[in-house]
Amino acid sequence: MTTATRLATYGPLQFPDRLGLSVPQFERAQRLGILPGPDTTGGRWSAAAFDAAAARIDDITAAVGTMPDVGATRAEDYLAERFGITVNPGTAAELARRGHLPVVGEHKGYPLYCGLTLERFTGRQKVTRASAAGQLHTRDAAAAVLGIRLADFDHLVRAGLLTHADTTRSYWKDIVLLYRQGDLDRLARSRRIDWGAVRATLRGHRSPLAGLPDAKKSLS
Repeated sequence: MTTATRLATYGPLQFPDRLGLSVPQFERAQRLGILPGPDTTGGRWSAAAFDAAAARIDDITAAVGTMPDVGATRAEDYLAERFGITVNPGTAAELARRGHLPVVGEHKGYPLYCGLTLERFTGRQKVTRASAAGQLHTRDAAAAVLGIRLADFDHLVRAGLLTHADTTRSYWKDIVLLYRQGDLDRLARSRRIDWGAVRATLRGHRSPLAGLPDAKKSLS
């Protein structure tokens, strides 16, 4: 904790700085209710509030951890290094989908994942399962996973049996749709589709999936 002249009130940068907290730690402490919000005019904290926080700084620091809230790539890199395993892109979103990793904000339209949860995460098997189910594939790769032609794959999307889970940008800045492994696995188990017939259809022949109803029409 910084030893400096005691102030009458403290602003949102002075308060954490003099406590020895980073701004992300300070914001997390407020979000968790560990530190109070401003108690004086102008969005500032009183000297009494600062003194009370300073008296329990060790407990506060232990409670908020040190890792900031991060985006998907940093979260996945952290988990890969921590557990010494391959962590596929899409794992963070999958962990969040399963209720294991809270989304606590966003940055430029992308979710931020709770750094405190990541720092304390012990579920190696949860990460492994999420990495497998959350792995993302382009349209071509997803069709290959299912063992079908692109024309067949497009019929599945048209019929609403498969929807993309995320997007990315190509080298040319085009939007690329990404499909989740877990959704492909679920669809591959569907008895609604004669996968043998679909996979046996030769190139240039009409897809057995062509007769599936159009999802947009069925919703109208």
